[in-house]
Amino acid sequence: MRIMHRNGQGIRQAAVADAAVIAELMTQLGYPCTADEARVRLGYWLGDPASRVLVAERDGRVVGCLSVHAVPYLERTGRWARIESLVVAEAARGTGAGRALLEAAEDVARAWGCLAMEVTSARARAGAQAFYPRMGYRGVCDRSERFFKVIG
Repeated sequence: MRIMHRNGQGIRQAAVADAAVIAELMTQLGYPCTADEARVRLGYWLGDPASRVLVAERDGRVVGCLSVHAVPYLERTGRWARIESLVVAEAARGTGAGRALLEAAEDVARAWGCLAMEVTSARARAGAQAFYPRMGYRGVCDRSERFFKVIG
């Protein structure tokens, strides 16, 4: 799958061959990762029909990646999509790669029949805290809380 956006970003599905650059991107995001670890993690995603990892290319080089997963509702009919990660290489920030990845993920989610998209971002990530509202996302932490527990 390749989607070209008006800003010249090429978007495609990630492949195992992208593991090294995805590892670099995850490390830039603050989650240290080796190419071998990224290869294993891609194995979780690439075979799952409700999951997608996308990469943004500029001038033949991967400059960003995004992972998205569809989750079925039980309380109503339909699904919602969750962006698990989005990172653009420091040198490529501000070039439209993040916007292109997010728009492509929204297209994928619509194709899956998703009714909504969710993304979380640490409050300390000032760039992300400004980016998502510009893209039409709104904070909802006043409506609910997110709870988390490590189980393994």
